[in-house]
Amino acid sequence: MLLVIKKLGSLVLCAFGLLASSVAMADYQLNMTPGVTQVSRDVYWLHSLVLVFCVVIALGVFGAMIYSLIYHRKSKGAVAAQFHENTAVEIAWTVIPFIALIGLAIPATKTLIELEDSSDPDMSIKVTGYQWKWQYEYLDEGISFFSNLSETSRAAAALGQDPTGVENYLLDVDNPIVVPINKKVRFLVTANDVIHSWWVPALGWKQDAIPGFINTAWTKIDEPGTYRGQCAELCGKDHGYMPVVLIAKTEEDYAAWVAEQQAAAAAEASGATKTWALADLMAKGERVYATNCAACHQPNGQGIPPAFPSLVTSPLLGQPVAEHINVVVNGRPGTAMQAFGAQLSDVDLAAVVTYERNAWGIDSGEIVQPAEAKAAR
Repeated sequence: MLLVIKKLGSLVLCAFGLLASSVAMADYQLNMTPGVTQVSRDVYWLHSLVLVFCVVIALGVFGAMIYSLIYHRKSKGAVAAQFHENTAVEIAWTVIPFIALIGLAIPATKTLIELEDSSDPDMSIKVTGYQWKWQYEYLDEGISFFSNLSETSRAAAALGQDPTGVENYLLDVDNPIVVPINKKVRFLVTANDVIHSWWVPALGWKQDAIPGFINTAWTKIDEPGTYRGQCAELCGKDHGYMPVVLIAKTEEDYAAWVAEQQAAAAAEASGATKTWALADLMAKGERVYATNCAACHQPNGQGIPPAFPSLVTSPLLGQPVAEHINVVVNGRPGTAMQAFGAQLSDVDLAAVVTYERNAWGIDSGEIVQPAEAKAAR
């Protein structure tokens, strides 16, 4: 009995030590992050308040139980009291918890209302979840792009390398979302295929991405920096390969980034009208394939039959190019092949089809131009 009590005492002391030391919290990663927004700090404060409240109650209840077990046990001659109702005690144990719960409910309600108030934003970004990437559409700036797992993490995972040597393994992307500081940014969150959840811990919230629905959230970041998150919903195979990277910039740096993105979009549009050489299409197609296709069909094109068939021996290679484009654009209903029409530009589509018809020793010599891809959509 005394051994059990000593162990309980050690656990209580450990709990007090962790609560008292924010450094210990950080080292052992047992607590929430205060975040970089006022909302996240409000959530952190509320969480800490409730945690302390619960710990105090637990210490009071279990302390009374342990004291009673030690000093009022039968071996010491204790005799159970014989009484029933006690009006004063019943009023006390009703009124005190009621006051405590009201005291917690007021700040909790205030924080919840603050979390849900996405009105009057300075800018809006639509976030769409895909297996296994995010699409970001800046509704005010006309910018749209996909954010995929970084090539270094993807290569390490595919080759089975030791991830400890890869910086930000599974937490880095090729195209991060960028926002300005000191601006209220509204997020319109949805999904294209299955349920996802967009989560950046430093913002203090996460939001479900559900097909056919748009959920709203907002943030206002105080300081520049890079903040990382993940999809917080188990969305299928490769769920862990769907990170979120948000970069907060000063207003001047953000304006420069917007100009760069708009210039890149203009260059992409002009590229859709020119005639590409086979070597250029193969180089671009290899990058598009690695980002969008290699997870299922494998870097060597051999696939993982039967769910993900080999492209090297695919009957599709003997069919007209238009049918190949149709499969990539619209997918194959009833199979794991999803539609990439909304995800790939005409240049990307032409490049990846050209690559698949010439890589891995196939060397058909067929070239698909962006104009052909556009016409075949």
